[in-house]
Amino acid sequence: MSQLETYDVIILGSGQGGKRLAWHLGRSGKKVAVVERQWVGGSCSAVACLPTKNVIRSAQVAHIVRNAAHFGTFVEGLRIDMARVLGRKRDMVEKDVAFHFDAYREAGIELILGTGRFTGLKTIGVALNNGGTRVLSGNEVVLNVGSHAAVLDIPGLSEARPLTHIETLDLDEVPTHLIILGGGFTGIEFAQAFRRFGSQVTVLEPGARIMAREDVDITNEVSRILRHEGVEIISAARATKVEGMSGESVTVTVDTTTGERKISGSHILSAAGRVPNTANLGLEEAGIALTPRGTIQVDDRLRTTAPGVWAMGEGAGSPQFTHASVDDFRVVRDNMAGMDHSIKNRLIPYALVTDPLLARIGLSENEALRLGIAYRLAKLPMTSVLRAITTDEIQGFMKVLIGSDDRIIGFTMLGAEADNVMATVQTAMLADLPFQKLRDAAFAHPTMVEGIASLLDLVPPSSS
Repeated sequence: MSQLETYDVIILGSGQGGKRLAWHLGRSGKKVAVVERQWVGGSCSAVACLPTKNVIRSAQVAHIVRNAAHFGTFVEGLRIDMARVLGRKRDMVEKDVAFHFDAYREAGIELILGTGRFTGLKTIGVALNNGGTRVLSGNEVVLNVGSHAAVLDIPGLSEARPLTHIETLDLDEVPTHLIILGGGFTGIEFAQAFRRFGSQVTVLEPGARIMAREDVDITNEVSRILRHEGVEIISAARATKVEGMSGESVTVTVDTTTGERKISGSHILSAAGRVPNTANLGLEEAGIALTPRGTIQVDDRLRTTAPGVWAMGEGAGSPQFTHASVDDFRVVRDNMAGMDHSIKNRLIPYALVTDPLLARIGLSENEALRLGIAYRLAKLPMTSVLRAITTDEIQGFMKVLIGSDDRIIGFTMLGAEADNVMATVQTAMLADLPFQKLRDAAFAHPTMVEGIASLLDLVPPSSS
């Protein structure tokens, strides 16, 4: 039996929040062990956020070159080399992994490569990747276990070996016809990217519309843009059977509002949401409860139901964004030090890396209506933003929700540079500024952020 090894803190998982906490604690003199079963630095660096954006950038370049004549530049002989696209992505990931190994070493952290499982309160058994086992005990334990792509229970789908986002990012050839199950963020980002690489793309969305959490005007505009580029979107489409093998030939039988259809393609991508990595962790051995959604149950300080055990990231129910996990790190760090830091009422922005970008901070119209929060609405098409006219990036719009106290309670933008424009609005919201402060600001001209002032000029007067 392995000898018990003791640490100040054990962190299970090396994702965004976990690694930052480890480095902070290590530099503070704590004895820390990080247990990671696969991706040093977390999935964002290895197989998710950064690699996805890397590949999407290659697709954007292909799109720009293909349409260069519109700007007076003529290019002949456009060819997509997916092996080079893949090589560029892998080179970035390899450099990032090397950085993480160096960072752990410099912080004095013991990085243990293996699969961890609770065997008791604050005690973890580790099956090492290179063979053997270790048993670790920590004064405190932090869970940063993340999530994985869901594969729907559709007859024949598992046998077809569908792509998830991980395998899609490792394709070294352009799929002839990519069928995507799910019209959420992941499915939509890949749909546009692979259409721009030259694939025929069909998105099968079981709901009434893609990106159902967004307001109808947003989803309608994204749908219009994608369809204009040649992406086929079939809404209210429920896949009932899959035949064949992804990468060779695959056929999906679909129930639609107009009857049954059979859609054949070369590859199939399962983009139907994510599942928290909370199974087979021995959580019951440590007294750690789960929510009905399968995430780790935490309070607003990210403490689990077991004393001395914390959880962060999407495995603990936080928004599925890297920056949310980074903020979780700050919460756990501060509370470990005896401070009082809560996740309540925090502003978590997000950006969908389509072209144009979609970015939002605060409430959507749907959410405000559901919560019964009164608001005034202003909306501005990108055709009214002078910078967008100069760069010919006029698709989309921006809109803002203003509360009864003249504070901004929500901002959404579908347009070029939406992520950076959103950051300006986020700063105003964090500072609790009335919208007039931004409306009357002298923004540089001509910039995309200048559109904020034009947008806020359209806010209706208060009825009170």
